[in-house]
Amino acid sequence: MFVCQACGHESARWLGKCPGCGAWNSLEEEVARKQGKGHPPASGESARRIGDLDESKQERTRTGIAEFDGLLGGGIVRGSFILIGGEPGIGKSTLMLQVAAALAQGGERVLYVSAEESFPQAKLRAQRIGAEAETLFVLCEADMEAIITEAKKTDVSIVVVDSIQIVYHPDIPSAPGSVNQVRECAAALMRTAKSRGISIFIVGHVTKSGDIAGPRMLEHMVDTVLYFEGDRHQAYRVLRTRKNRFGSTEEVGIFSMGPGGLKEVGDPSRLFLQERRPENSGSVVTPSMEGTRPILVEIQALVGARSFGVPQRRSLGIDYNRLCMLIAVLETRAGLSLRDRDVFASVAGGLTVEETAIDLAIALALASSLKGASVAPDTVAIGEVGLGGELRGCQHTERRLREAGKLGFTRAILPRSSAGEGMERFGLKLVPCETVGEAIKAVVKENPKSQIPNPK
Repeated sequence: MFVCQACGHESARWLGKCPGCGAWNSLEEEVARKQGKGHPPASGESARRIGDLDESKQERTRTGIAEFDGLLGGGIVRGSFILIGGEPGIGKSTLMLQVAAALAQGGERVLYVSAEESFPQAKLRAQRIGAEAETLFVLCEADMEAIITEAKKTDVSIVVVDSIQIVYHPDIPSAPGSVNQVRECAAALMRTAKSRGISIFIVGHVTKSGDIAGPRMLEHMVDTVLYFEGDRHQAYRVLRTRKNRFGSTEEVGIFSMGPGGLKEVGDPSRLFLQERRPENSGSVVTPSMEGTRPILVEIQALVGARSFGVPQRRSLGIDYNRLCMLIAVLETRAGLSLRDRDVFASVAGGLTVEETAIDLAIALALASSLKGASVAPDTVAIGEVGLGGELRGCQHTERRLREAGKLGFTRAILPRSSAGEGMERFGLKLVPCETVGEAIKAVVKENPKSQIPNPK
């Protein structure tokens, strides 16, 4: 193959004058190395000292959706390969169509590939959520080679493929969605993204266990992995970063689902607490860290008389094993009688909170429900509970207290180790405690009339 050194034009034979740019004697022969199937071409560059690498930031494109841009570290990096995962019906396709429309409205040329819909179906969905723009192209195709050809022909800078389990590579004999098909299709898209500088989003379905369907290496091939969390029957959705080569993995985006699609939630703390009834027993507010932002959530607990032979333990949005451990600690260290009672605990609003800083709030909610006494509505609880009943400190205490003070809370129950100097400047009265039993005595008062009778 002869390649013009001036413009890159290729020719099967040597020519004195380049047909592309008109330069004379500029074609030189280059021997193409044989590439194995599925292997990216060699870059041809030499190794460099790490100190000599260019420190300039990658070019980023903002979508105009602040929650989404924050997840990606400030915008979409040119040539990045991004995976969006989540359960069916949770809003993956809706979000990506909104992102594609927002980018097109900002001047980008975007190709949205829907392998699961026809053109009329895609049009109806776009009209419903108002996702229409002049430079937004829609392709209803499942052939990977046809998708890549169309992306090159339309000269787009952003491509969305929905979904990776439906498209297929014609050279692979297996069915769409198989391990070989998903791997080869992802590899073809990755080569296109890196070689042409096109940012590509792929939507992935999940299995019953919550993992992306297909080979595990799919998550290793992409630059960023975003997961939708939440119940599709709830109004709120949490988009969490699990991997990001161009930014932090601690960021989350919170959206609400409505008839017009997904909308950003600017102040999630107020949203999750607006329907709270503070006079109810078993309700405690705690500042939970979602990424780098504190969000106030309501922990609810219900302790009732045993209905069957074995007491029930149920949790929603809270780790089940953690709940069972806290019940055992309250039984052994705080003297509460829970072994013969049904216990239910949840995070109001459909959120899932995994951090241990909500332990104290769960324990106080359980004690409040058992004793039939409500916790003061202006109180928040922060802290991890150890097996010895001791309260342990947690990270970002200042951020949590600042958020609680901003929303009008005036008292905070927290471990003594976290009640350092300057913590009261956020307008909260601190109540430091060393054990969970001490915290219960300080917050939950006895109410004999409302207590649950002991089972006979």
